[in-house]
Amino acid sequence: MRKLNKIKKRVNELLVKHKQYLLTGVSYVIPFIACGGILIALSLTYAFHFHLLNDKGAPDPTQGPWFVQNILTIGVAAFTLFPAVLAGFISYGMAGKPGLVPGFIGGFIAGTPQLVEGKNVSAGFLGALVIGLVAGHVVNALKKIPVATIFRPIMPIIVIPILSALIVGFLMLALNIPIARVFLALNHFLESMQSGSQIVLAMVLGAMIAFDMGGPVNKTAFFFGVAMIQQNNFAIMGACAAAICTPPIGLGLATLLGRKRWTEEQRESGLAALGMGMVGVTEGAIPFAASDPLRVIPVIMFGSMVASTIAMLGKVGDHAPHGGPIVLPVVDQKLMFIVAILSGAIVTAITINLVKKFTEKPVVAAAK
Repeated sequence: MRKLNKIKKRVNELLVKHKQYLLTGVSYVIPFIACGGILIALSLTYAFHFHLLNDKGAPDPTQGPWFVQNILTIGVAAFTLFPAVLAGFISYGMAGKPGLVPGFIGGFIAGTPQLVEGKNVSAGFLGALVIGLVAGHVVNALKKIPVATIFRPIMPIIVIPILSALIVGFLMLALNIPIARVFLALNHFLESMQSGSQIVLAMVLGAMIAFDMGGPVNKTAFFFGVAMIQQNNFAIMGACAAAICTPPIGLGLATLLGRKRWTEEQRESGLAALGMGMVGVTEGAIPFAASDPLRVIPVIMFGSMVASTIAMLGKVGDHAPHGGPIVLPVVDQKLMFIVAILSGAIVTAITINLVKKFTEKPVVAAAK
């Protein structure tokens, strides 16, 4: 019994340590996500307001004046960097400066699309999360290798970064293709569900949209909805459109409703998430999910499932390959679209606050 208690204590200590590593990565990546999300949102808002649409009906800022195009370019650059920054600083939190090189390289590869069967897919946010932890462990293992005194000064600045970068880089490259094939299989699975229950399909789409918040699972569901638009089936994209904005809006709402359950940094991220959710940028939820994936991800999946199911039941149809309230002008059954989003967001907010209430102590006193 005593041995079992020691094992439980050790496991708890490891979980606490790894959560702190994740929080380190999140603290550095939040500005990148906020910057990228808000700038992309601004360019999309401009495009929608001035009816700058592509041939599929989606807002297209590249048709706008040069400053709108450059706002989009800068926003996309910030978003492109965030997997590398997340993985790099998770590894840094574990292993110090020597962890930066393999973490950044592993995260960059995780966020780089791989062409498989004519489709670009990547490991995305969750891949960066995992490879950041792997990079930290690899560097810490290399630090323990005994070396002669004469070589010690160059170990942290040359030897360890090179060796760890090779190990982590090859590992991520090796994993990218199998991961890509998994997501292609998911796409075939969705196609096979078209002839079955539309409610079940909506629930699956909602869960996939929220699972990795702009990552490959999310993109699989999203592009399936886009493909259905081309077949004049707008209900699939309607379900996706409601689910897309639910995680950031729901978590942002949660920080407003249960302020004492969230840190000041999280409340600030919540405000940014609300703004991103309004224009259909699911990535606004990533800072919350990255710092507490075991609780946040299941909750936002549940909330998005509620939103997508209500949208499907309400016969919501989205004629544009985008989501969130910004696409309201091109949505069929507008009232039900709003109801679906509000329902999913409220369910998300209440559920995550209840989960936090019963699993942790308040972090700060509520602001008056």
